[in-house]
Amino acid sequence: MAAPEPKPSGVISRFNVLSLYLPAMTLAMGSAMIIPALPALARSYHVGFGQASLAIIVYGVGQIVWSIPTGYLIDKIGRRKVLLAGPIILAASSVATGLSDSFMQLLLYRFIGGCAQQMWSVSRITVIADTGVESQRGRQIMGMVGMESSGRLLGPAIGGFLAAGVDLRAPFFLHALLSLLAIVPSFTMIKESAPLPAKQRRGEAEANAATLAALLTWPVMMFFVAQLFANLTRGTSQSGTLHLYATYAFDVGPETIGLLASAASLVGLPIIFSTGYIMDRWGRTSTIVPGFAMTGIAMAVMAAIAFVHAPFGVYVPAFLALQFSQSLTAGNMQVIGTLIAPEHVRGRFFGVWRLVGEAGTAISPALFAVVAEHASYGASFALLSTFALGAAVILYTQVRQALHKMNEPAPIPA
Repeated sequence: MAAPEPKPSGVISRFNVLSLYLPAMTLAMGSAMIIPALPALARSYHVGFGQASLAIIVYGVGQIVWSIPTGYLIDKIGRRKVLLAGPIILAASSVATGLSDSFMQLLLYRFIGGCAQQMWSVSRITVIADTGVESQRGRQIMGMVGMESSGRLLGPAIGGFLAAGVDLRAPFFLHALLSLLAIVPSFTMIKESAPLPAKQRRGEAEANAATLAALLTWPVMMFFVAQLFANLTRGTSQSGTLHLYATYAFDVGPETIGLLASAASLVGLPIIFSTGYIMDRWGRTSTIVPGFAMTGIAMAVMAAIAFVHAPFGVYVPAFLALQFSQSLTAGNMQVIGTLIAPEHVRGRFFGVWRLVGEAGTAISPALFAVVAEHASYGASFALLSTFALGAAVILYTQVRQALHKMNEPAPIPA
């Protein structure tokens, strides 16, 4: 096995830029191109809102199903192989989605894409936990999240105009190409970063016991509950359900959805880049607690808008305010997770952690759709508001104190 990659000398290092930041931006741009095209493609099969939501839901189901197997593979065969395989499979699934000729095929290929995305996500955060410097962890991860947001800033507008001006399925093919281009630097730069060679690692039974012991501590369980609430709240935005809602509630087309999604990324981008420094300087929960509190308030405003059937012109500023508040929390849970993860079973730990998070992400659009169809859109937004406020309370009363007791890294000099 190759020696672990040396720790980068700084947050903006050649290794971080070429193997982490640029791939994150490229993959996010490709995924964002699909956002404005997917609702229209699903509706082209003449299905209702509830069925169309499945095109979003099954992607999250794939991420859930493949979370623990990905974590096991990362510890078993190494980080590098899984990191490279994920985008390749993702590219193949995107091509297949563009070539699908039935709604069932669309659902199948979206499910495979979710599995592939999880391979990239879990292996990526594991490599960061292996090689990152703790005092730089906030800036490093938030730099990655910021680059992802930069990709999402351009992607929806490009995808919307491609879908409207070229072909509805064109964004899926371009997504596949970008997924492959994203990992070109990783083939030469990413080395195996597992802390020990395979023959020196813990036995399987001991590794599983260590993972279980780590999961059963009170701070970790509370962190997982907060993660679940966080993803139940953010899942509607991350999965594109809010854009699906706008398509059906306001009858807007892919061009408008694309511009709205890009505007949301533009609003949050400066905030995301600054939160990394704030977390390294003043603590890991210094932005996430007020961020979820603001998200809860913003969701309550969205509920009021839906209850009174306000026009699209009123929905837009409320939507952008919601994106602003969510930018304060983007990536923060990843930073906390890298500090909690046990060294020798990081893959399994992150697999279980992602399972909890992705369960919330997958349940969120399904829950939104069910409540919307059986009650109202306003009731759906009100429920999400409750989850956001719950996450803020748990993070402030439980996780914040636990991090202090775990000897959180000292603040960086002012």
